[in-house]
Amino acid sequence: MSLDPATVRRIARLARIRLEETEVERLRGELNGILGWIEQLSEVNVEGVEPLAGGATMALRLREDIVNDGNNAEGVLANAPERAGDFYVVP
Repeated sequence: MSLDPATVRRIARLARIRLEETEVERLRGELNGILGWIEQLSEVNVEGVEPLAGGATMALRLREDIVNDGNNAEGVLANAPERAGDFYVVP
């Protein structure tokens, strides 16, 4: 399938893209390239392949939600520019 310049202008208008007359041919080539890739995909044999609407139906592995203090005050405060005891010193 090949798009003509009038169709490119119409697509740009529908997409609310301001298109200068000098850009029509460049965009025409890009859109024709995209349509070429779609035509290649239509040639793939997908017989027996179930459609996938997204990964949302897959179950995620969850960890137990346990509240703790981390028990690592020294490690957390090791990068503090200034500290007072177990606290950051801020202005």
